[in-house]
Amino acid sequence: MINQLLNIKYPIIQGAMANIATPEFAAVASNAGCLGIIASGSMTGEETRAAVRRCRELTDKPFGVNVMLMNPHSDDIMTVLIEEKVAAVTTGAGNPGKYLDALKEAGVKVFPVVASVALAKRLAQNGADAIIAEGTESGGHIGDITTMSLVPQVAAAVDVPVIAAGGIASGRQLNAALCLGAEGIQIGTCLLLAEECPIHENYKKAVIKAKDRDTVVTGRSLNAPVRVLKNAMTTEYLKIEREGIEREEMERLTLGSLRKAVVEGDVKNGSLMMGQVAAMCKEVKPFSQIIDTLLAEAAEDKKAFEKKSQELIYGKEC
Repeated sequence: MINQLLNIKYPIIQGAMANIATPEFAAVASNAGCLGIIASGSMTGEETRAAVRRCRELTDKPFGVNVMLMNPHSDDIMTVLIEEKVAAVTTGAGNPGKYLDALKEAGVKVFPVVASVALAKRLAQNGADAIIAEGTESGGHIGDITTMSLVPQVAAAVDVPVIAAGGIASGRQLNAALCLGAEGIQIGTCLLLAEECPIHENYKKAVIKAKDRDTVVTGRSLNAPVRVLKNAMTTEYLKIEREGIEREEMERLTLGSLRKAVVEGDVKNGSLMMGQVAAMCKEVKPFSQIIDTLLAEAAEDKKAFEKKSQELIYGKEC
């Protein structure tokens, strides 16, 4: 299991949510027995170093850093992470192949986030320690294959552990991920309601109010799909996207929108990234309690599943 590979208590990775996965939040996750992740986003190398060292002040447990490979500072960030010898690196928005050898030589575990079987196979062959298979149900940047379809295909195609991501906010969904072949999970949307999560109160209230069809995907025409809460900004964005307006105009509309959501609490014009499971997330709790509830649900559901399986195979008389 992933927890044994990383020397953490639970096989759970905290998602690298942009502008949310701070060093402080990552430390909370690691202290709760998960693998906390710092989202380096558009940081420079030295800003990333400062974030890593800040996290180390707050936890003595393993944690990792997510690197968005479209960041022009990616080379510098990877050099810093090798020097700092963080426990793990997760990657998104690109192929981390050119960094794999150096990271592994430094003892850093490498977990690329993928949305296709082909990329998973290539990265596993190149030396990735595990693969995060992320379904389109996720919040933020996404692919177009569902978790239910993607995870078992990736698990069958690679010989390294697979971590399921997208659409996981309950013990039942944790168990489902394991049944599909995953050895761990990555969660994000349900953690938006952690007391320690550094988002505006309005953002948290929006998660609580969200219903099953309240997220939309913007940017498909630009080959940069992002799942966010439906609001005035996304309605206008999708309108001009359908009209084929110039890319610059669409980017102007979203400029600073994540900060508006996270820091200012603007639920009309901000980009409130969240997955489709937001509709299942209804209560603000301490981070550790969210994890405890998830695991307790998984244990209880496992008993019910075993009973149903016995009845299905042997009949109710068993």
